[in-house]
Amino acid sequence: MRIISGTARGRRLFSPGPKGKKGEIRPTSDRAREAIFNVLADKLHGAEILDLFAGTGALGLEALSRGGHSAFFVDNGRTALELIHKNIALCGFPDKSIVFKRDLSGGLFFLKNHAPQKGFSLVFIDPPYKKQLIEHLMHELANQDILNDDVLIVVECSSRDQLPDEVSCFVLQDHRVYGEAAFRLYAKKRMLIRKRT
Repeated sequence: MRIISGTARGRRLFSPGPKGKKGEIRPTSDRAREAIFNVLADKLHGAEILDLFAGTGALGLEALSRGGHSAFFVDNGRTALELIHKNIALCGFPDKSIVFKRDLSGGLFFLKNHAPQKGFSLVFIDPPYKKQLIEHLMHELANQDILNDDVLIVVECSSRDQLPDEVSCFVLQDHRVYGEAAFRLYAKKRMLIRKRT
């Protein structure tokens, strides 16, 4: 597993060893990551990134390598947190990164005091498969007032999962499948403003 493009291109990331618990961390394959980041290209420069269930940190770090401004990594697993810290140092992004230990099933209220002034502009949600946390977290994101109006939410899930095209204030913009993994990209619904007569 490596950083595919940008300032940290070619860095081989630390990943879970054979002794790690099965299913504890499920890194996104290089092929799938390269494909989805080609789709995200226009959203990366200056992005304020939130990486939920960060695992190894590969998604947030790839975004930083390609021009992201800062990244906030959240996970609860001991192994994941160790890997995230090691990979941040490896890629040379300690000044652009914050790592937070949190059980995300408890909500996102803790982010209120840590969000960038203009809100996060790019959010990755990559929970363990079959945990059914995605819709809950998207409702939480909508309610916490921590997102930029032009935010893009990138959800990674099993290609067999069925998610709605609209969740809270977010609407599906794109859907890609790469083997076992599927990516669903959501943006905020555009508010219709009536002209005064």
